[in-house]
Amino acid sequence: MTGMGMAALAAAGAVLLVAGIALGRLTARRGVKSDLDLGTPVERATFHTLHTASLAAPPLRAGLTEDTARKAARRLRSLLGTEALCLTDREFVLAWDGPGADHHEQRVMVRVAEMLDSGRSQSVHTECEDLECPLRWAVIAPLTGEEGVLGALVAYGSRESAVLVRAATEVARWVSVQLELAELDRSRTRLIEAEIRALRAQISPHFIFNSLAAIASFVRTDPERARELLLEFADFTRYSFRRHGEFTNLADELRSIEQYLALAGARFGERLKVTLQVAPEVLPVTLPFLCLQPLVENAVKHGLEDSKSECRVTIAARDAGAEAMVTIEDDGVGMDPAVLRGILAGELTSSSGIGLSNVDERLRQVYGDEHGLVIETGVGAGMKITIRIPKYRAGVHSSAGRRSGY
Repeated sequence: MTGMGMAALAAAGAVLLVAGIALGRLTARRGVKSDLDLGTPVERATFHTLHTASLAAPPLRAGLTEDTARKAARRLRSLLGTEALCLTDREFVLAWDGPGADHHEQRVMVRVAEMLDSGRSQSVHTECEDLECPLRWAVIAPLTGEEGVLGALVAYGSRESAVLVRAATEVARWVSVQLELAELDRSRTRLIEAEIRALRAQISPHFIFNSLAAIASFVRTDPERARELLLEFADFTRYSFRRHGEFTNLADELRSIEQYLALAGARFGERLKVTLQVAPEVLPVTLPFLCLQPLVENAVKHGLEDSKSECRVTIAARDAGAEAMVTIEDDGVGMDPAVLRGILAGELTSSSGIGLSNVDERLRQVYGDEHGLVIETGVGAGMKITIRIPKYRAGVHSSAGRRSGY
């Protein structure tokens, strides 16, 4: 586990401990009855703490906005048992839960500005002139992220309380962890989008030009085939340059590969021999978008563009229990294993390794290091690439809905 992951667990554990103790005391003091008939008061309070935290986390994982702050503020106030609570960014109050907003909301940002300068939690008297107002004391705790202090959590009480100071500080740390995770999710999405754009850029302009030239060559001699190839080209480019979804299903990825091979076959004719072996039960399996097509393009390049001889490309997808096993094999020029290791490590770049490092890295990000590319190759020995794709993985969902021809 990474250091950041340990920090997240530590922060979560600390807040649940402190908030659980605080809520346990409040429960015992106020005589609140639990729906649970079993367990001690502390155990029941811990359950409610865990449940409330689980309800507050999802909106925070979307970042700090007015909408997410509004959804989380009520849960966080319940977690702390305070008279009122507000969440702010560096300039404005994003959400307020509880009484006192009419005369406290405007002045709270002055206190927040003081906290922003120090970056440390503060406890202050509100100096409210309304004798009926229950908000007499406030704890202002920073909410932090990758870029520093993002805003504040302000918890209001009717009197000074050392427990509230500690609990509010730990809850703010827990909220900060959720915001950091939200930023990591956004960074991961941006990275994946950049990697897909890089793959699209690597779809050879020569391939596009040669495909159109091959189609043009059939316009007079075989108009029907020219029409079919033009439709294949349109579908292939539409799929490759689509703008939604970082995942697809195996059926759609294989359909795109079939279109690519039809266009390559129009150019290379009988020199290109293709074998497809696909088990129908693995077609719905979800995988990262543009995960297989670059590998097939690489196989064709190895076998035909770098050689004058005939090339055979074999693509197989079979059921392997909890996984789908996909292999892409060619009998082309192959590669020096040392060069391959350098490409996968990002130390070398080579036109003969189109997409290999990109696909390998994305597979590891989504499924873990044990699901990276397994490549067998040697100079003059062709190349065999094996991919193991889990059939089910949390957070991996395909937005593909197009019917496949398989």
